[in-house]
Amino acid sequence: MSPIQNRYEFLLFFDVKDGNPNGDPDSGNAPRVDPEDGHGLVSDVALKRRIRNYAQLAGANIFVQHGTNLNRPIFEAHMNTEGGFTGGKTKDKVEAARRWMCQQFFDVRTFGAVMSTGANAGQVRGPVQITFARSLDPIFPAEFSITRGAVAEDVKNAKTLEDYLRWEKEQPEDKLRTMGRKSQVAYGLYMAKGFISAHLAEQTGFSEADLKLLVEALMNMFEHDRSASKGHMATRRLYLFKHVGTGDPGNAEQNRRQARLGCAPAHRLLELGQVVSVERVDESRPPRSFSDYRVAADPAQLPRGVVMLELSEWDEARLDAWMGA
Repeated sequence: MSPIQNRYEFLLFFDVKDGNPNGDPDSGNAPRVDPEDGHGLVSDVALKRRIRNYAQLAGANIFVQHGTNLNRPIFEAHMNTEGGFTGGKTKDKVEAARRWMCQQFFDVRTFGAVMSTGANAGQVRGPVQITFARSLDPIFPAEFSITRGAVAEDVKNAKTLEDYLRWEKEQPEDKLRTMGRKSQVAYGLYMAKGFISAHLAEQTGFSEADLKLLVEALMNMFEHDRSASKGHMATRRLYLFKHVGTGDPGNAEQNRRQARLGCAPAHRLLELGQVVSVERVDESRPPRSFSDYRVAADPAQLPRGVVMLELSEWDEARLDAWMGA
């Protein structure tokens, strides 16, 4: 399919209840927090991982998969381009491998990739970029002690099942338990910003079908990412902004140019209070659910040449109609 011809931006609102949305491995896997203001953070890498996982479940080919050697598909790219794998890294050969990777893998077309390792397929700058998500209010991570009613012990000189059973019978009951720690956030509503470049989409082949899958993933990615540590996470709102041109019927070329380059700066669309606003329903008590916030958009505040779609759940028909408008 043809690359997209319009610039887009989006605002993503998601929340977590009694869970850890994105642990920091350098802090004992505690929820990420801005140390200066206490707002919660979720990395762009964590969001992209969930998008990749959903896209893979939906049938898309993914380059950055769990537990794989990335040099393997890069080698495969050389094998499947003219001349096969030669061991050479000429400019033409690397470029052919880069194009093959873009054609084959949704996440390369979408987010780009550094593929200069191994056989070398160059680098791709992706048309879709996502910021860190930041909670709308400070969060207060809590750490709880937990116990497991079992242990995982290497029994010295154990060679039979009876050796393990004998060892278990010899241990006091309190020696057969394990203590641990678990961090979580009582509630947090997070917002991430996204940017989609028509210019970079032309270089990777990012199409309207890819855009549709991206939106589907943003709406549904948490439904297939459940774990004991993450509590309940859900996408609550997605606001999509499409640049279509100012609509001068006498200058179609200018409209096409505006649609690709944009009709307004991104901050004019994405900063709260411009088009989308969020307020607390009751400032006197801490938020504990999405209903404690009032999230609303005012289409009258849209800059000329920009249209908006608001989604609170996945609606393929509405998205198709909006994209075709």
